[in-house]
Amino acid sequence: MATDLSSLPGGDLVEIGLRDLAAHAVTDESLLVSIGRPRLVLLGIDVAEGFDNPEHRLYDRLQARVGDAAHGRYNGLIRRLVSFERAFPCAGS
Repeated sequence: MATDLSSLPGGDLVEIGLRDLAAHAVTDESLLVSIGRPRLVLLGIDVAEGFDNPEHRLYDRLQARVGDAAHGRYNGLIRRLVSFERAFPCAGS
C-alpha cells in the first residue's frame, strides 16, 4: 500500500489497529478496525479477520478505563474512523 496511512485523519489509529489485528491482539485500535472492516475492505485495504462483537468489546474496554466518559471516547474513536474512511479515497488523487 503506497499511501502513508498516518498522514490521514485517524490513520494513526488504523495503522496500529491493522497491525494489532493481524497479530490477533485485542486493543482499542484492533477493535476499531474490526468495526470498520467492511468499509476498509471495500476501500482496498487488506484487513485481517475481525473480532466478534467489536462495538460492545470496545465500549466495555473504554468503560473499564474511563467510566462515564466511555460514551464520548467511543464516539470520538468512531468519528476518527469515519474521517479516515472518507479521506482514504482522496489520498490517491
